[in-house]
Parts: sequence; C-alpha cells; structure tokens
Amino acid sequence: MRQWVNGVPVSQISSVKIEITVLLGRCFLPMQQLLRMGRGAVIPLDAKEGDEVWILANNHPIARGEIVIQGEKVSVSITEQAQVYDFEAAAA
Repeated sequence: MRQWVNGVPVSQISSVKIEITVLLGRCFLPMQQLLRMGRGAVIPLDAKEGDEVWILANNHPIARGEIVIQGEKVSVSITEQAQVYDFEAAAA
C-alpha cells in the first residue's frame, strides 16, 4: 500500500534533496591572513554553546536554534520557526 503526505506519494518526497545550512557565527579577518591560511587552519567564530543560530534550507531561513555541545560533538537544537524578516534584519 502506498503512503501519502498532503496528496503526494512518500516515495516522491523522500527523493527530494535539500541543503541544510546552520549559520554558527562570524569572524572578520584581514585578506592577507585569509590568504595565508592553509589546510587545518582554524577560523575563530564569535559563537559559543547556547548561542542562537539560523537554520537554512536551500539558503532560505526555516528555523532558529541554539548550539549544543555534547562531548566532542557540536549540534543544534531547534527552538522556533524562523521569521524571514528577522533574518533579513540580522544580515543588514
């Protein structure tokens, strides 16, 4: 028996590819420093555990979350649905 979600077969939904991006933080570097960086270089970000982040699907804001660190793993806990206007204001 076929499964359906909102009138679309689940088999079609599961084949759709979506790129998920999490914006963790920012860093300002002089161009010379950036050009000197090689493999294994570390770029410090202005983010820490508990900070709020944006979650994007195909470069479109879909949710907000917060950084969670468990041992050596960094993950994001979704906290709320994204408001596009807030995302655009934060980028300005």
